[in-house]
Amino acid sequence: MKEYDFIVIGAGSAGCAVANRLTADGRTRVLLLEAGPSDLRFWVQVPIGYGRTFFDSRVNWKYLTEPVPGLGGRTNYWPRGKILGGSSSINAMVYSRGHSGDFDDWAAMGNPGWGWTDILPYYRGMEDHELGPSPHHGSGGPVHVAELGPAAHPLARVFLDAGAEAGLVVNSDLNGETIEGVGLYQVTTKGGFRVSSARAYLWPARRRSNLHVLTKAQATRVLFEGRRAVGVAYHHGAREIEARAGREVILCGGSINSPQLLQLSGVGPAGLLRRHGIEVRHDSPAVGRHLQDHLCYDHVYRSTRRSLNNDLYPWWGKLRAGLRYVLFRDGPLSQSVNHAGGFFRSRPGLGRPDIQLYFSPLTYERMLPGKRRIMNPDPFPGFITSVSPCRPKSRGTIEIRSGDWRAPPVIQPNCLSNDDDVEELLRGGRFLRRLAATPSLSSVIAEELKPGPGIASDEALVDDIRQRAYSVFHPVGTCRMGPDPADSVVDSRLEVHGLGGLRVIDASIFPTLTSGNTNAPAMMVGEKGADMILEDAARPNG
Repeated sequence: MKEYDFIVIGAGSAGCAVANRLTADGRTRVLLLEAGPSDLRFWVQVPIGYGRTFFDSRVNWKYLTEPVPGLGGRTNYWPRGKILGGSSSINAMVYSRGHSGDFDDWAAMGNPGWGWTDILPYYRGMEDHELGPSPHHGSGGPVHVAELGPAAHPLARVFLDAGAEAGLVVNSDLNGETIEGVGLYQVTTKGGFRVSSARAYLWPARRRSNLHVLTKAQATRVLFEGRRAVGVAYHHGAREIEARAGREVILCGGSINSPQLLQLSGVGPAGLLRRHGIEVRHDSPAVGRHLQDHLCYDHVYRSTRRSLNNDLYPWWGKLRAGLRYVLFRDGPLSQSVNHAGGFFRSRPGLGRPDIQLYFSPLTYERMLPGKRRIMNPDPFPGFITSVSPCRPKSRGTIEIRSGDWRAPPVIQPNCLSNDDDVEELLRGGRFLRRLAATPSLSSVIAEELKPGPGIASDEALVDDIRQRAYSVFHPVGTCRMGPDPADSVVDSRLEVHGLGGLRVIDASIFPTLTSGNTNAPAMMVGEKGADMILEDAARPNG
């Protein structure tokens, strides 16, 4: 088929949800294009396979930023999923919905229907939560949310005790009535397998005759007639093919690929487009602007007790863990690398938490692609505590590098360009030292490896932050939602300002970052966006 009702570009966290919902009636014809391959790969389905896919160009875009002044001129590595399921197929699987105030902020910015009471039903509807149905959680939805419980590493319990000693509440549900405090993370796994958006949404829909899923098919431009999107050109094999959409073209490529495709299609800042020889279809200044991301800062320790390093570094440990996984679908391979964490307020007077915590019961070196093929644990017991500011103020950009769709875009996140972000990370680093000094955590620390006890002054810590802080791969905002076409790309119905038949439904529409990991909010946007499409299609003139 070359003609469809809807064409969905990108089978990631949001795109799979959109494709599932739009084809549920059995009649609406949908083409789903994905630039990457199938997700039927062992290291994609195994939860801790994250370490294997981190640098795998077969399933990962492996983007690099431009040198970032705020990070000492370093480039940052940005893995993004190039596979069915998108980044949900290669992420660390933490399920974090965000703070209720994040979404109330969205509504207050001129986006009706996006407040917490509006979007909570979508979260509850998509969840199959192990805690069962409640005012906070849903049951029976497509996305299984698991509790670590007894499977959490013993060091994670030490971390929780340390958090309590440092003055934080121990929270048994970090997606419950409040996200504040420390607790065990909830993760998107089931029966020892990763629950990506593809497994949750696409696998049940693949047999529908009205859904055509095409892998290794990269969209090169949106096709227009006048100011209305009518189709897409895509590269598949050695051919460029065109497909038409009778109703809408829906971009679900994520915060890098969606603005890139819009710009390649002549939708974006006019000066940028002309500079690369692209005809300006629609001057939309905000396309690729307002880039936001969560930055993370680690403190790394050698441990006096066993950690996952002991289980996963030696060859016999890998063999034992592999056999345990094959036989019982449990053990280290069935888990995320992030066992615990939480949210706290780094200074008095804040209305909600401003920093996220992570605890990982293993240590490993993060290197640029090409330096290492996989992430491998260190040969000694160790663990990592980390902080990540929830709502950074720094803003970056995504721009096409040329008019060639094959060229990776220019990514400049401008991390730590805002002084408030630097101060926030410094307060976070100070809190990690406070955690390490608690009776519980100090009892299991043999040595602080990074930053090291010699890094003590504020100036030294800030310098260490600039030298070692890194992205945790939560880019948003590059096609942000808002009422003003001069400063946003889509309206509250996710329709591109000034154009017809074209929506963006993915994390790029977030007006601001949510507090925490962005996979769950991206799937929620997919659910809500699909609902809007179906509502509009049901209207007499839809």
